[in-house]
Amino acid sequence: MKKGFSLPLWVAGAAKSALKKLVGFSVKNYELIKIPNEKKEVKIEIHSVGFLKDESYALGITFAQSGIALDITQNLEIWTMVSLEKISCNKPVNTNQINIIAGSGVGIKENSSEICLSDFAKKVLYENLLGTIPEGFRLNLEIIFPTGKFLAERTSNKSFGIVNGLSIIGTSAETYSSASPDQLEEAKKTLANLTKNSFQDKVVFVIGENGLNLAKTCNVKLPIIKVGNWIGPLIVDAAIKNVRTVILFGYHGKLIKLAGGIFHTHNHLADGRIEILVYLAVKEKLPSEIIVKLSNLQTLEDALLLLENFSKSITDKLFRNLSIAIEERSFAYVNRYVKTNMQIAAIIFDRKRQIRWSGTNGNDYISYFKKD
Repeated sequence: MKKGFSLPLWVAGAAKSALKKLVGFSVKNYELIKIPNEKKEVKIEIHSVGFLKDESYALGITFAQSGIALDITQNLEIWTMVSLEKISCNKPVNTNQINIIAGSGVGIKENSSEICLSDFAKKVLYENLLGTIPEGFRLNLEIIFPTGKFLAERTSNKSFGIVNGLSIIGTSAETYSSASPDQLEEAKKTLANLTKNSFQDKVVFVIGENGLNLAKTCNVKLPIIKVGNWIGPLIVDAAIKNVRTVILFGYHGKLIKLAGGIFHTHNHLADGRIEILVYLAVKEKLPSEIIVKLSNLQTLEDALLLLENFSKSITDKLFRNLSIAIEERSFAYVNRYVKTNMQIAAIIFDRKRQIRWSGTNGNDYISYFKKD
């Protein structure tokens, strides 16, 4: 099932090569990168490495190979610029030994300006760089994606408060295509293992890294499975395995497709999001001028802004109805393949990662997703 390696490993490879160059170690056209909490290393190819600014800086360059044709980071050019800073005796003992800086094309959190970096990515960097940093020094590591800002326009990053470029939010070493059948088989395997152990008959299905990250941030006390785009087949599999409740937790831009009967949600297979929203707006008897404007929009984010400017109360009602439609269409979809009374609950968050709407069943579980 392995398709390639995630973005954090490529960043770490380029950074390790640059740091070795800076401190005078020999460098090769590859680096062996350790995986946190695993007894293995992976080989990361390095394109080039060299000095900058009178040998006080070094630059490592690589090209990410996720192995997934539809992945935005496939063949992404990565630059890592490193320098060493003497730790002052006046600084606290616990001064971070690696200062990770978001350079051009790397995403930052809009509300804090912090680099958008997963815990896994940070662990990979520390695991592979700390041992090479000379004693008494701190490493300044600037990560640069030359085409990151352009590529980020093709993602939902802004919807989740990530601006200026691509995030580095990989959570594992290997990469998998969310549209690949392998992703479905992996999710089925995870679900099978859950049902064999102490299981409370409830499971949360999330789509994508952002949904997974938000669910974990909320400290949800239920099993969570990242389902990729294979929502429909996995709900059916859950019914076959006698799961009593499936909670669909996701961004409105993905889950809305289920309300329209689209149960493989990758964009290259089907979209229809605006059309589904227009249909719901017609059912809600919104003014014709609003419906016409909706039908001419390109993104669901723009549609939500238009609706909220018209009426926040009507918008909330519309998206609550959307949540109910997701539950009803999903239940009908499952019962086309297996007769079941399994409960399906929908909980939706918006572009600001705020949990906003839930269906009739989702209301019973929305408290599970409140941050402490």
